[in-house]
Amino acid sequence: MLRGPVLPTLLRLATPNVLGLFANTIVIGFDGYIVGRLGADALAGVAVVLPLAMLMLQMSAGGLGGSTTALVARALGAGDAPQATRLAQHALLVGLAASLLFTLVASSPTLYLAMGARDRVLAQASSYAAILFSGAAAIWSVNVLAGIARGAGHMGTAALALVGTTALHLVLCPLLVFGAGPLPPLGVAGAAASTVTCNALSALALLAWLSRRGRPVRLLGPKWQLQRSAFGRILGLALPSSGSSVLSNASIALATVYVGSFGSVAVAAYGIAARLEYILVPIAFGIGSALTAMVATNLGAHQAGRAKRVAWTGAGLVWALTGLIGVAAATWPQAWMALFSTDPEVQAAGSAYLRIVGSCYGFFGLGLALFFASQGAGRLAWPLLASTARVLVVGIGGWIAVHVAGSPQALYGVIALSLLVMGVGLATATYLSNWAERGAAS
Repeated sequence: MLRGPVLPTLLRLATPNVLGLFANTIVIGFDGYIVGRLGADALAGVAVVLPLAMLMLQMSAGGLGGSTTALVARALGAGDAPQATRLAQHALLVGLAASLLFTLVASSPTLYLAMGARDRVLAQASSYAAILFSGAAAIWSVNVLAGIARGAGHMGTAALALVGTTALHLVLCPLLVFGAGPLPPLGVAGAAASTVTCNALSALALLAWLSRRGRPVRLLGPKWQLQRSAFGRILGLALPSSGSSVLSNASIALATVYVGSFGSVAVAAYGIAARLEYILVPIAFGIGSALTAMVATNLGAHQAGRAKRVAWTGAGLVWALTGLIGVAAATWPQAWMALFSTDPEVQAAGSAYLRIVGSCYGFFGLGLALFFASQGAGRLAWPLLASTARVLVVGIGGWIAVHVAGSPQALYGVIALSLLVMGVGLATATYLSNWAERGAAS
């Protein structure tokens, strides 16, 4: 990471990440298929819980997990393995504390009642959430532990944990949902129980691997000594990282509300078209995780110039890949829409969205990649501002598109503009930032 050719090293580190995150994407689609077989009420109940579940995943994996990767990598880059171990231990404790907060808040049926769930849908949502968030510690732990492994340069180990979690879930989930032999059918609670069980087993496996002798970071070997400064460094990076995730979700929620103003066909079309982002995110996150580790390691070794080259190389790669997918979707939108719907009105509405927004997917990928690079550099003020700008563009521009223009095409143009603002804004900030100061201070 400190001396090899940038692009080959980046690809070697990123490839297992991308594969592991695609496995995670498979779980999202698989759960939808399994729960859908239980009926509309079950599917709607899980859909109500999904935003909080996705927020927890983003905060644990991208927020705290990514910050842990950056801090561990920077300490190892500076040749300070004991410091890397201390930071890793404290990050795990922060993750457990955050999981307790989700358990207390997100397990309550009152929350889903306030979100609009009623009667049987509320019962299904409550059943699913009670199990999922009671086991939040497993999900936070596995993502923090994977972040530690990535920070130590062991991307393959983190990816293997994700793939193993997926493989086990694909077997266990239908058994618990529908029952088999001595196992009673648990319904939607079974899907949540499978998620918690598989993540817990992966967390235990990663903990054991990270506690073996000879590892640069050993969690259970050295004595744990709580330090306020270590908690401060972790929270100082993880809180703004998680804040960026919250803002991104807010922009998506606003867009969904505005699309709903144009009727059920528009909502269905938007839901299908936006699924394409499930392909873009693993690419950006997979390469971005490698960027976080490489940038942080080089800054820890006082190689700010190389850290900047790593950032631009990775960002350019993500921009090219996501941009290519976006241009293809904008050129042949019908091909994507036909995979999920035969309704001509839904296909037409979704195609209109992809023709406009798809052309800016490259800037979406660019912004995500530079967010991860900024995380590695410990400079998250600009990513927060870029995410805030995205929310403002969608919020204000979306209102004008709905209430003044009265046109879904105008709204799609606003969504595309928000992606452009985020990507170009972060690229400009990265270009102007002096990472040499950060490297010297590390």
